[in-house]
Amino acid sequence: MENTNESSAYSSFAAVYDTFMDNVPYDEWGDYLYGLLKEYGICDGLVLDLGCGTGTMTEYLAGRGYDMIGVDNSEDMLEIAMEKRVESGHDILYLEQDMREFELYGTVRAIVSICDSLNYITEPEELKQVFRWADNYLDPDGVFIFDFNTEYKYREILGDQTIAESREECSFIWDNYYYEEERINEYELSLFIRDEELSKGGSEIYRRYQETHYQRSYTLEEMKELLLAAGLRFLAAYDAFTREAPSETSERIYIIAGKGEE
Repeated sequence: MENTNESSAYSSFAAVYDTFMDNVPYDEWGDYLYGLLKEYGICDGLVLDLGCGTGTMTEYLAGRGYDMIGVDNSEDMLEIAMEKRVESGHDILYLEQDMREFELYGTVRAIVSICDSLNYITEPEELKQVFRWADNYLDPDGVFIFDFNTEYKYREILGDQTIAESREECSFIWDNYYYEEERINEYELSLFIRDEELSKGGSEIYRRYQETHYQRSYTLEEMKELLLAAGLRFLAAYDAFTREAPSETSERIYIIAGKGEE
């Protein structure tokens, strides 16, 4: 992204985000996250979904009995999340806030942040601030569970790749550029979204939108150091969706952190 940060990361894309993410096995991801929460004794109570996007995982966890709060900096994403809330009837509180300076009304039993939301924080000092806020708002026995894309994924899987997908109502071209020295992955998105009003006459009219996004790669060691510097305790790290230790070819890593010192 053009240092577009998490604040403006999704605007036009919000309208079609769920369409293009329908190949993500959210139920499997949710089951994995739910298993981690239970493993650390978080079976109910308040849970914050940080960088909740359109609320898919927020809804999943609400369905598992948690009292959910969703925080995201995209008004467009939250509008869609609130539409889902109306459909489900779940009592979810959504807050439009920047995760680098989020504020809650009290503490929560757990904080989760998945789908590489934290990779959008491209400055380590700012990520440390996110961790400080997490430490501030966690219950004494609370846990913070998050995932992040690895440098291996940006360098070997995404970098310098073009991904294109076409659907009936929309299509996209997604160009990736990984700048190894800066450790920044730039996404250039070209979106073609059907204009329902203009397409009523029989012609298919599409509007083109362009967005630029940036994510930063972090190593597991860097994440540990930032957590400790923010006052959190590192508890565990897993190769995503397993209970195996991360390896050099891990594409996504999950970290579990606890509040403060024991």
